Amino acid sequence: MRPVAEGQFSTGLHYLRVGDGPPLIVSPGLGTDHLNPTGSARKRALAWAAPFAEHFTVYLTNRRPGLVPGVTMGDIAADYAHVIEHDIGRPAVVHGTSTGGSVTLQLAVDSPALVERLIVAASACRLSEHGRQVQAELKALVEAGDRRGATALLLGSLAPRSLSLPVRGVGWLVGNAFAKGDVSDMMATIDAEDAFDVESDLHRIEAPTLVLGGSDDPFYSEEIFRLTAEGVREGRAVIFDGKAHAYASIAKVPRAVALGFALG
Repeated sequence: MRPVAEGQFSTGLHYLRVGDGPPLIVSPGLGTDHLNPTGSARKRALAWAAPFAEHFTVYLTNRRPGLVPGVTMGDIAADYAHVIEHDIGRPAVVHGTSTGGSVTLQLAVDSPALVERLIVAASACRLSEHGRQVQAELKALVEAGDRRGATALLLGSLAPRSLSLPVRGVGWLVGNAFAKGDVSDMMATIDAEDAFDVESDLHRIEAPTLVLGGSDDPFYSEEIFRLTAEGVREGRAVIFDGKAHAYASIAKVPRAVALGFALG
């Protein structure tokens, strides 16, 4: 197993670093806090990163803890831009998953010279209306203290449509597995993503860009995935038929496609 370093960038972003080679910044999906993962979540993150670490120095990098209400996706992306320019010191390959994809798209729009290649998995230039509704419902459940309901909603939304109801039931049973402790960072991030829309700015992205999505993703749609890729000068979309949100985020096939694209 490759050694793993843990640290914090100058902007306050926490990271796990593994591998050798040119830099690859990975921005994860929505989480209840912005600290480095621990326990089984840490093992899953590092297992996902392992193939990339054969070729890159991988930085699994979350958003800054302590986000203030009203923070924008541009503010969040600016933290990543500072890290690439000042902490790493050279342009990087960037991979964003779900909410992390929103962050990395904003980064590539605002600071195109800092992104060598961009991979966006289970994410696009904006949420679908249904995706916004799901996140609004998730936020309302958390604010009401219904952690079981929030867990059920989130897990059900990540699952394939045919499994959504039974997975929601499992989510309700596991109860407080989601949204423990201080969730202010998650709430601020949801608000930032709700307002996020870079469709009209996609032409500013200079990096070759890969968009990975499932045709059955409730947070986006095949149309929005393709629209995102088409809006970038060197954009390409790979759509996995019948697959839901989690597939493009974690499955081996999209991960292999992403790695091949990252290597150019």
